[in-house]
Amino acid sequence: METHKTLALCCSTVLLIMTLSGCQALPGSKDNKEASHKSHRGGEQLGENVALNDEESSHTTYQVSKPLVKDLTINDEYVCQIRAIQHIEIRSLEKGYLQSVLVDEGQAVHQGQLLFQIKPSVYQADVQKSEAEVELSKIELQNNQALVDKDIISATEAAMSAAKLAKVQAELELAKTHLGFTEIRAPFDGLIGRFGDVRLGSLLEENDLLTTLSDNRRLWVYFNVPEAQYLEYMKNKRVLQKVQLELANKEIYPETGTIEVIQSDFNSASGNIAFRAIFNNPHGLLRYGQTGKILWPKKIANAVIVPQKSTFEILDKRFIFVVDKSGVIHEREIKVAREAPNIYVVSSGINPDEMYLLERQNKLDKGDKISYKLIEPQRAIESLKLYAE
Repeated sequence: METHKTLALCCSTVLLIMTLSGCQALPGSKDNKEASHKSHRGGEQLGENVALNDEESSHTTYQVSKPLVKDLTINDEYVCQIRAIQHIEIRSLEKGYLQSVLVDEGQAVHQGQLLFQIKPSVYQADVQKSEAEVELSKIELQNNQALVDKDIISATEAAMSAAKLAKVQAELELAKTHLGFTEIRAPFDGLIGRFGDVRLGSLLEENDLLTTLSDNRRLWVYFNVPEAQYLEYMKNKRVLQKVQLELANKEIYPETGTIEVIQSDFNSASGNIAFRAIFNNPHGLLRYGQTGKILWPKKIANAVIVPQKSTFEILDKRFIFVVDKSGVIHEREIKVAREAPNIYVVSSGINPDEMYLLERQNKLDKGDKISYKLIEPQRAIESLKLYAE
């Protein structure tokens, strides 16, 4: 009986498995065909999208231009330091209390104007003492000369009295000189600088710094020039060469300067040599110690000009995309001779009659073929706003 039950259970299990298998779709069934059809349509749609993207790229029109060729003036720029032709330190020549301060920092003064007064009492006393000794020596000399005339004393004693008079007269002049040093006056017209660590009533020692004095009517401007520029200057040494000064606020100083002097030797560390230009300063705008930039104009005949934004750099070399007449892009290395705001002056790498891609596109590369529109060189340069990569 138990054997029959076991056999019946096995048969039921086999029957259930066969029923489930029959429910699955056969390879040629309708459901399988529909799934295969959907997969095929998805692949076709992806291919269509790629084709559309390629077609859209091929229909994009890119702007190209040609190098602008013209005579150009470019400023070479050099960091500079401004120095006064006359700039001195005002120091005390005598010891004493500072009795009067008669000027202020930044004040304009005139030659001979009294700036500081050291208390003169001691030095005035020395002068009075020396004056008394001079008078005494004069009287002594007169008496001795009278005695010599009467043969009472020898002429040698009278000569000694004359020498003594000369000595005390020299001492008087020295005392007057020391007294004069208590008045500190301006040796020339100029501007008072910052006061030293002294104030009214300070006890001054000899050689203490009081202030500085600068004559700013004309100023020297120093700047360092590389050797190549120095050699170019020496070729045209006889021509008076003018320069401009750019101030710290980027404004151009209205007065034009003239190159006057070159230092005697080169700096072995930097390879530069110092030049000096002179500028008039009628309105007192420039001050000792200012900085700025010297703008030295250089004329370039038939300069070949391309925008900086049209170029790119790879491993310290600069390249540009040249486009031939059929629209094929070629990568070309260029040599930059000069640099100015937004533009490069090119010495080699592209000819004036060749076209270049006006604005580099990351999705384009050498060998690509494009549709292009030619922009006039002058118009392309005038519309520059972007910076180089």
